[in-house]
Amino acid sequence: MTITSEPPTRTVPNRPPAARLTVLGAHQPRFGEILTPGAVDFIAGLHHQFGSRRAELLDRRRRRQAGDNSFDFLPETAELRADPSWQVAPPAPGLEDRRCEITGPPTRKMTIGALNSGAKVWMADFEDATSPTWFNLIDGQLNLYDAVRRQIDFTDDSGRRHELKEQVATIMVRPRGWHLSEEHLRMDGQPIGGAFVDFGLHFYHNALTLIASGRGPYFYLPKLESHLEARLWHDVFAWSERTLGIPPGTVRATCLIETFPAVFEMTEILSELRSYSAGLNAGRWDYIFSAIKSFAGDPTMVLPDRDKITMTVPFMRSYAELLVRTCHERGAHAIGGMAAFVPSSASPEVTRRALEKTRADKTREARDGFDGSWVAHPGLVDTCTTVFDLELGERPHQISRRRDDVLVSAADLADLRGLPGGVTLPGVRTNLRVSLTYLCSWVLGRGAVAIDHLMEDAATVEISRMQLWQWIRHGAYTVSHERVTRDLVAGMLAEEAGRLRAETPDRDRWALEAARDIVAYGCLRAEFPAFLTEYGYSRYLVHRATAA
Repeated sequence: MTITSEPPTRTVPNRPPAARLTVLGAHQPRFGEILTPGAVDFIAGLHHQFGSRRAELLDRRRRRQAGDNSFDFLPETAELRADPSWQVAPPAPGLEDRRCEITGPPTRKMTIGALNSGAKVWMADFEDATSPTWFNLIDGQLNLYDAVRRQIDFTDDSGRRHELKEQVATIMVRPRGWHLSEEHLRMDGQPIGGAFVDFGLHFYHNALTLIASGRGPYFYLPKLESHLEARLWHDVFAWSERTLGIPPGTVRATCLIETFPAVFEMTEILSELRSYSAGLNAGRWDYIFSAIKSFAGDPTMVLPDRDKITMTVPFMRSYAELLVRTCHERGAHAIGGMAAFVPSSASPEVTRRALEKTRADKTREARDGFDGSWVAHPGLVDTCTTVFDLELGERPHQISRRRDDVLVSAADLADLRGLPGGVTLPGVRTNLRVSLTYLCSWVLGRGAVAIDHLMEDAATVEISRMQLWQWIRHGAYTVSHERVTRDLVAGMLAEEAGRLRAETPDRDRWALEAARDIVAYGCLRAEFPAFLTEYGYSRYLVHRATAA
């Protein structure tokens, strides 16, 4: 592919031998503006410096998952947790007030809509809300490049032109997690970490421009499972700042606490990122998925239908309250979880319920001490903002509000037993239908999909398939006394695929069959894959060059 030239001031000092980094993705218009020689060298440098550590940490994950699944706070870091003297860095410019944050994939339409939404922060999501086709990933970087320079616009199907308002949200970028690879960029024939690509391209192209505009290169870090993984990010940030000549401590990053092992290391994660930390986020959907996965072999930990696992059940309540306490002890923002409701212009009643549920969710978070929270749809921004306005007043946050009343033990976090509601056949069917519908869109290139007035992404599908696997594994009984077996789920899967096939255009039938295969792979096998998206990516997305 053709790679364009770039200004000498943007080249990478002491370039590693990048000739071994091969770009296999198809060339599309303007891709050369992102995949410049300097940017490719920068990514090669990240892989050269940190690729082996990433591999070691992923191997550590695998060994931990295969272990005895006992969880506790780390005895070797007890002194660090007990030391009240240290704090994280103060909020960076544009991150002082985060009372409402909106998330979504960095498509051109979403980029403009999110930045104009009235939210304080937009998380441009290259992870769960993006189907990681080659086109989506590089097009997303182009949209960020244009947005940072205020040269982005969009014309919708009605002919209406959309452009940025004067006041826009602060951009934070969520790169892919450590576990995901990018097959289109290879070093010595091997794919490199997707995190290096997503972080590296945005940082290389936009960090200096963001700093000049009074902001900075800010990130959300997903799927961390230990403070050692946070340490790797710290070192990536420090190396990147040195390489581009950026002052130390300019980067800021909020870590999503969305894996079960990480909840026991929140203080340590803040400490590792100390000068770069912008707090923690309660990534509730992936956290539920990780909790199920962590206790997959324990028949006493079988959870009820996913809609029964709310933030008010004991183990989720312990998780949220401990997160707030941990953050505020260290001067860090605590950011609440996603409101995934989708208002409907065609149904005032649907919209009323969405706003009502969002208001209740955000009121609980604000009263618990969270400094802000997430929404998935622009129509929820005003509701979230109003709730936090009532709690915060003129204050930008409530970090000074300490939650010393919160006393959470390891046993509190790890007790998933006896949740009300039980397993139901409609719950089994919903998990299958949502997974099929979402994954059909995912393989077609769409990563965030509204289903039944809820915004579904890869995280909610992981919950669904992991529940199905767990119910089959332990022969769970429904509240109406049917046993959940592999044959029962396989039969329902065939039924749901048949229903969707009748609604699917002929040109997209292949995508439905792909979705059916991914769901079956994720829940009908004897052993579960750690992440469903890894299988779907390698089998169905690697060779998709264009958007849907």
